[in-house]
Parts: sequence; structure tokens; C-alpha cells
Amino acid sequence: MKTGHRNKDGTPKYTNHLIEETSPYLQDHAHNPVDWYAWGEEAFKRARAEGKPIHLSVGYAACHWCHVASSESFEDEDTARLLNDNFINIKVDREERPDIDRIYQIAQQMLTQRSGGWPLTMFLTPDDQRPFFGGTYFPKNPSHGLPSFQDVLQRVARYFREHEAALREQNAALMRAFEELNPPAATAATTLSAAPLELARRRLAESFDDAYGGFGGAPKFPHPGSIERLLRDWRGTAGDPEPDLQALYMATLSLRRMGEGGIYDQLGGGFSRYSVDAKWMIPHFEKMLYDNGSLLAVYAQAALATGDAFYRHIAIDMAEWAMREMQSPEGGFYSSFDADSEGHEGKFYVWELAEVRGALTAEEYAVFAPRFGLDRPPNFEGSHWHLHIYQSIDEIAANTKRTSAEVAALIDSARAKLLAIRQQRVWPARDDKILVSWNALMIRGLAIAARAFGREDFTAAATRALNFIRSTMWRDGRLLATYKDGRAHLNAYLDDYAYLADAILELQQLRFDAAELAFAKDLLEVLLKHFEDREAGGFFFTSDDHEVLMHRSKSLSDDATPAGNGIAAYALVRMGYLLGETRYLDAADRTLRTAWAALEKYPQAHTSLLLALEEILHPTEVVILRGAKDAIEGWRRELAKVYAPRRLVLAIPADAADLPPALKDKVPQGEAIAYLCRGTTCSAPINSLSALAQHLGDGAGDVGEVSGA
Repeated sequence: MKTGHRNKDGTPKYTNHLIEETSPYLQDHAHNPVDWYAWGEEAFKRARAEGKPIHLSVGYAACHWCHVASSESFEDEDTARLLNDNFINIKVDREERPDIDRIYQIAQQMLTQRSGGWPLTMFLTPDDQRPFFGGTYFPKNPSHGLPSFQDVLQRVARYFREHEAALREQNAALMRAFEELNPPAATAATTLSAAPLELARRRLAESFDDAYGGFGGAPKFPHPGSIERLLRDWRGTAGDPEPDLQALYMATLSLRRMGEGGIYDQLGGGFSRYSVDAKWMIPHFEKMLYDNGSLLAVYAQAALATGDAFYRHIAIDMAEWAMREMQSPEGGFYSSFDADSEGHEGKFYVWELAEVRGALTAEEYAVFAPRFGLDRPPNFEGSHWHLHIYQSIDEIAANTKRTSAEVAALIDSARAKLLAIRQQRVWPARDDKILVSWNALMIRGLAIAARAFGREDFTAAATRALNFIRSTMWRDGRLLATYKDGRAHLNAYLDDYAYLADAILELQQLRFDAAELAFAKDLLEVLLKHFEDREAGGFFFTSDDHEVLMHRSKSLSDDATPAGNGIAAYALVRMGYLLGETRYLDAADRTLRTAWAALEKYPQAHTSLLLALEEILHPTEVVILRGAKDAIEGWRRELAKVYAPRRLVLAIPADAADLPPALKDKVPQGEAIAYLCRGTTCSAPINSLSALAQHLGDGAGDVGEVSGA
């Protein structure tokens, strides 16, 4: 907690209205001299009463420039005086309130014609919270073409006093622009085709970096959704005369270069949010749960698809990091680690050469140094080394006249020693709030990894997290979005429901649980009842009984996390086929039609929606195994050895109770039996694993078309 101003007795000099908040980010500002409020009626009432504009500041705990803004401006008493005299000041954690962040990020881009980011700085009218000016980070002193924050505050306060009527006209125009954000849906007569899938494949190839993998230049983000899309593209053509090997190459090169890079924590596991360079060498050091959940899934899928031990190593390393450093004693996963420690970004992770030499034996250093670039010039701020793989194990073995196994053992020993030293350093701050949506991404990743590698500890960790959410954050048939220190609160969002339903489906492929499947169905029913746009199709980000904000957004494109509309449609398709529920299939179809104009123009920005499109065009292959638990588990394990992303496999013991009708109809016969369903058509019972293997598709084949009739 930042308490820069203190009384003589050591107590904080200032305490504001954030002191009772659960967000670590908001708590960090509870002792600023700024008279902060949380978003809510208490602040709005005062703004209306005093006629002061609202200064809205949005950030999050792991955000480096949010920390800079805090130390430069919000801890500064002169700046705080300007803020308190002229504005009602509201601080928002964008991770707890993504609904607010989404609205004002869009508004900032409309008003300034510049990209958004954090910290987000917005100024709102006092009676209706509509924005009239904004930006992101403003420095304490003018620099890099930006005015000082104090100068901005003085100008905004003066402009509001002198031009309020003009601001109202601007606000009206802004609201009209918001209403035009969502284009009209495609009609029922429109044919949903594979064209967006094919165009996305071409667009990804156009932006692919064939030297270092990934897409685009610096700063470079991992884009796990794009990589998963390419793996599925390759698998869908695996049975063709000319399979799409370039798609596999783009996916696997990206994963290898990221896993070799400094964006990956080579000692402790886990990925940072992005790389500041195109080579993945130096990251922005914050670690986010959502990135690692999605990347865990795609590394496990790549390991399964290729059999390459490198992807297996990264996936297992990531999962073990998440369980060790991110999972709470209660079962839920924490949100993030900060980029900074002791006031410096990356200090926790980087090394001085003498420290490494002193910690390792001569034999260890002889292989560790060329492996991670310590025999090269420093790569971090001119005097430190950040670990990044430069040479392969085999190359080092040849150069040092050792076997590859000997080199690997020495490197593992060196890693363990340096990790133990690093554990004694001052750690970056950890944001220990628990978010449903981000937990769902990690549950899904762990489930996929557990299935790929047969790791029961991954299954147990995912189950603990799901049980925590069900017992603590599911109340009266609705989800709460965030939890910390014994308190769960805030209405959950589209992403919470959609991601969690998808994660539960992945868990069912490990060990069937009728109560969990019923929970997933409950989640989808809430989506249909409280989130769906029944007129235009698709899903709003907030529920129909959510706090009324200036705009109810409907986001279709992926950003740092998958689009809730895409994952909702994907889960609805899979559950629709699994349970024979046509309402779910119809809702998914309506969602795709809502997004069709965007899918036709920018499909590579909508990879989550492409998942649903693919499985509507090429219906999900559902395998239901029934019989004795041990027997069907053996079948399940064999099927899990194959990368078949369009397949859903559930092993349901003969004594399972409370099954939904579509599964109850698949009655057990003998020791083990399989029912194979493609779309709405199911096979006769199949009574041997070899016969099942002959009947199964391999994920290949042409994707057809579905008309709207």
C-alpha cells in the first residue's frame, strides 16, 4: 500500500473513500491526498450538488504507467489540491469494472482520434457522466509532446466553466456515434459460409513475422487466439492431399520463439504481457492470469498436435507456475503480478553476471551462459542480463563435448539454484483479487493440459478453482464478478458466464460430473435470459438488470482476452449439439449473423467468433462413452492422445445419475460402449475401441455452408 504522506506517529496523513474497497489497485490509492471516490452514487450525488465535472481515472494494479501517474501526480499535494478544488475524483479498477472501462475507452478514441490505454484519464459532466475530454497518461511536466497534468486540469476546469452549453452539444453527437457502433445483423436469408475462415487464414499469413514468429512488429503480443486458429486450420486439412503445413509452421514457430524468448520467464515459468521488441527478448514484465490461461491451452494443444517435447515443457512449466504462485489456498487464482519491484520495472527478473557466476559451479556456468546469452553483451538497460534462449541443448552439447542429457541436467540444476536466489528478492506486488472470467481461462487451460499430459494434479487444481467459484461467487442463480478478503461482489459480465461455461465443458472431457454440466447449462440460460439482444442477436456485455451506464456495449472483436460473444456462441454450439438443445444453436446462429459484417471484413480480429462459425459449418463431433468407469476411462485416455479440436468426448459411468435427457438416452451396454454423434445425427452403439477409431473423423474435410432458411 502506498502511504507516501505520513503523520509524525507514522499513520497515513490522508485517507479517502477508497479505504473500504476490495481492489488492491483502489486500496493503493486510499491514502493519496486526492479525495478519491469509487464509482457510484456517492460521488455522483456530490458532483450534481456542487456542479463540478468528474475526473475519472481508470487503471489496474500491474500497470506500470498507472504507478508512474500515481507517484508523479496523485501523491503530489499541489496536484491533489487542483483535483479536489475543481473536480469530483473517481478511481476505477478496469479489471473489476470492465464495463466502465470499455465505454470510456471508446469515448476517448472518439474524442481524441487516438488509441486508448491505461491509465485512462477522462472528464465527465456531473449530471449524466458523459465524457467531454480525455486522454491516457499525462506527465507531471511537459514532455514528448504532452502537456503537464496540472496544465490539463486547469484548462479542462476553465473550459467546463466557460463552455458548458457547447459541451452538451458535443455529448449529444457522441451519444449518436455510440448508437451507430453496431452494424445491422445479416438477415436470415444470408448464407453463413467459410469465407471468413479462409480470409482470416490469408490475413494472418500477411501479418506473420517469418523470422521470429508472431504477428506484426514491436510491441509484440502473443495472440493465442490467432495461434489456436492456425492449429485448427492445419488440423482441418490434415486428411487433404495437400494439408495446410504453412498454418502449422506459423503456429509452431510463434510458440517456439515465444517460449525461447524473454517474454517467457525462463526460471519460474509464465509469460509476461507483451514484448517491447520484435524478437520476444525484453518483455513488459507484468504477468497476467488471462494471458497464461490462454497460452497454457494453446501450448498443450501444440504439444498434442506435434508430439514436440518443447511445447510440452513450456505448458507443464506454466501450469506448475500457476498452481505454485497464483492459486489461493481457497482454490481461486489471483489476477496478476506487477511489472515493478522496488520501484523499477524488471528488477526482480534480471541478473548481474557476477551474481550468476557466484551461484553456479564452473560446469553449470559453462552450459548455462551460452544457453541464455550470458556470454553475450548485456541486453537490459546496458548492464544487466534478462534470460533468453540463444543456443539449443544439442549445440551446447556438441561445443562442450557432453551429451545432450548431461547439458540438460546441468541447466536444470543451474535454473533451480538461480530460482532459489530470486525467490529471496523483493517480489513484485501481486494483485490477489479473484476474477471469474480470468479464472475460467486458467481452468480451461489446465483442463486441456491435464487431458494432453495425463496430469491429475492439473485436473485437481482446475476443479478446486471451479468449486471455489460455485461455492463463493454463484449466488441466487447469478455470478458475482470479483472476490477478495472474504467478499464477493459486483454483477458478473458476459465474459464471466461465457468463459466459465466453456471451461466446464473442457473439464467434462477429463471426468464427467453431472452437477457441473448442469451448472454450465445454468450459466447459458442466464446468458439467454439476461444478456441476449433479442432484437438484433448477440449478447450485451452487461445484463439487463445491471447498473444503467451511458451505453450498453456489445463487443464482438477479441482484444487481450477472447470476445465474450465469440466464446458464448462457441459454448452454445457445443452444448446445443451435446444436449440436443436447438435454442442454443439458434442463439449461436443469431450471434454470428450479428457479427457477420465484421467477420466478412476483419475476420482475423474475431477468432473467437470463428470458433463458433467453424463448428456450425462443420458440426461438433460428440463421442459419448458409457459403461464401467475403468473401461471407459481407458477409451477416454486413448482418444485424448489425438489432437481433434472439433471433437467433444465425455466418459459417463453407467451409474451416473441426474443426466439430461440427451445423455440419459445413451444407455450403457456391457463393459464399454460408444455413441458417435455428428451434429444432430448419432450412430448405433459401437462396442469396441478399434471400431470406434474406424468410425471417427480426423477433423479434416471441407467446411460446407449453412443457409439461413
